[in-house]
Amino acid sequence: MYFKKILGGFLVLVSFFATAQNKIVVNTDLGKETISKDIYGHFSEHLGHCIYGGYWVGEDSNIPNTNGIRNDVVEALKEIGIPNLRWPGGCFADEYHWMDGIGPRDERPTMINTHWGGVTEDNSFGTHEFLELCSQLDCEPVICGNLGSGTPQEMSQWVEYLNSGNVSPMTDLRKANGREEPWGVKYWGVGNESWGCGGNMTAQFYADNMRRFSTFTKNYGENRLYKVACGPNVDDYNWMETLMKNGNPGGSFQGISLHYYTVCHTWRQKGSATQFDEKEYFTTMDKTLFMDELLRNHITIMDKYDPRNRVGLIVDEWGNWHDVEPGTNPGFLYQQNTLRDAMVASVNLDLFNKYCRRVKMANIAQTVNVLQAMILTQDGEMVKTPSYYVFKMYKVHHDATLLPSDVTCDNYTYEEESVPALSTTASKAADGKIHITISNLDPHNSKEVLCEMRGTEKLSFVTGSIVTGDKINSYNDFGKKEEVSLKEFKDVKVNGNSLTVKMPAKSVVMVELN
Repeated sequence: MYFKKILGGFLVLVSFFATAQNKIVVNTDLGKETISKDIYGHFSEHLGHCIYGGYWVGEDSNIPNTNGIRNDVVEALKEIGIPNLRWPGGCFADEYHWMDGIGPRDERPTMINTHWGGVTEDNSFGTHEFLELCSQLDCEPVICGNLGSGTPQEMSQWVEYLNSGNVSPMTDLRKANGREEPWGVKYWGVGNESWGCGGNMTAQFYADNMRRFSTFTKNYGENRLYKVACGPNVDDYNWMETLMKNGNPGGSFQGISLHYYTVCHTWRQKGSATQFDEKEYFTTMDKTLFMDELLRNHITIMDKYDPRNRVGLIVDEWGNWHDVEPGTNPGFLYQQNTLRDAMVASVNLDLFNKYCRRVKMANIAQTVNVLQAMILTQDGEMVKTPSYYVFKMYKVHHDATLLPSDVTCDNYTYEEESVPALSTTASKAADGKIHITISNLDPHNSKEVLCEMRGTEKLSFVTGSIVTGDKINSYNDFGKKEEVSLKEFKDVKVNGNSLTVKMPAKSVVMVELN
C-alpha cells in the first residue's frame, strides 16, 4: 500500500508531493464560471449519409424508426446528452432555400448538392423533419440561415415561420403544413463561412450584410433570438477584429463562430483515418493543441470590444478531417474514427471548458457518417465510435462549475518535438460531486498523476471510467467486437484532500469524488 512505502517519515510524503512530475492542483473553492452544456453540441449537414441513412430513413423503412427517424441513432445520441444540433450546414446552408423543404414530400422540388458529391437533394428532410428530430433528441435546434445566395426576406420569413404565433402568411403556411404552435427556435446562424463557400466575402462586406440580414430577423412572442455571426477561419484575426469593431456585437449578433479542423498533413492529402504511424499521431496532437492559441487570441480581441462579455464564442465546426475511406464517394467525407480521434475530442473539449467564460457553444463535425462522427451506420447496423465514448464520459461537465486547475506534467516527445502529455478538466456538479477528466497523450508511457484538491479537507472516491485501446489506431467497425469503449476505472488512491491516478498510456480517464 502507498502508506507502507512512506512509513517512517511524513517529510518524505511532503517531498514526494512537491516534486511529482505529473501534478494537477485543483482549486475546489474558486470556481466562478459555468461550463455550458452547449459546448458538447453537434453538427449535421446535408452531406453524404449524415442525414439520409444516418438520421432519416422514412416512415416506410424496415429500419425501426419513429416518424421516419432512426430509433437506434436517437437512442444513442440521447445517451450522450446531446444538447444542441446545428443544421442544414455548413456550405450547404448558403445554397439551401428553406421553402423547398416544406409541404407534402412528393411535391417538394429537387436541387443539386453542388458542394457535396453533386448528388440530387430531394428535400424530403426539411424544416419539419429536422425539428421533429430535435424533439425526439430533446435538444436545442441551431439553424444556419442562407446569407450567401438568399435574401433578407427569405431569412426573415423562415424565422417568422418557425416562431410567430401571430396571424400572418407564414403562420398560416406553417399551420397548413401541420404545425399549429410555433417552435420558438432560439439559435440562428446568420450565414456560414462567408469568407469561403458562403460567398467569398471580405470581412467588411460580410459585416455590412450581416447587420442588414440581422435587422430583418425578428423576435416573436417571448422568444429572443441568439444570432451567431460568421466568424473567422482559423487564425484570421483581421476578420474577428472587423466583426467585433463594425458588426454591432451584442445587438446584431450575440455569438460569433470560429472554425478550425485538425488536418494531419495537407488539405490535398490529409492522411488515412486508420493507417497512420506515431509521427502522424504526434502531428495530430500537436496541431489540435493549436486550438488553445486560437481561442486565447480571438478572445483577447473580443475582450477589447466587448469587455462585458455579452458575445459568446461559438466553435461550431471543429474536429479531425482525414481522407475518406477507400472506395467511398470523396464528396461524402466518410471516415473511420480511432482512439486518436478520441484523444483529439478530449483535448478540444478540455480547451473549450478552460475558456468557458467566452466559449458558449461548440459543434463537432459531424454527428453521423461524416468526418469525426459519433455514430456510423450501414443499412440497419450502427457503430458507436471512440469519440462517442469521450462525449459520453464528459457528460459530467455539462452545466457544471469549472474548477480552476494548474497542471505540471511530462512532455510527450517524438523525435525533437514535444507537447504536454496531459490535458484535463475539473468541475463541480450541482449535487456537489467533483469530476476530473484527464487525458494521457503519450502512446507509450503510463503516468502517475497527483491531484491536489485545494479548498477541501477530505475526499472519497465514488467511481471512475476510462476510454483507451490496444493501439493508437484501434477503432470500432461493423460486424466485430468493439475495440474502444467506456469501461470502469479504479486505479485511484485517495489520501485526505489528494489523490493519485495511474493513467495508462493513450487513455482518457474520469474520476468522480465526494
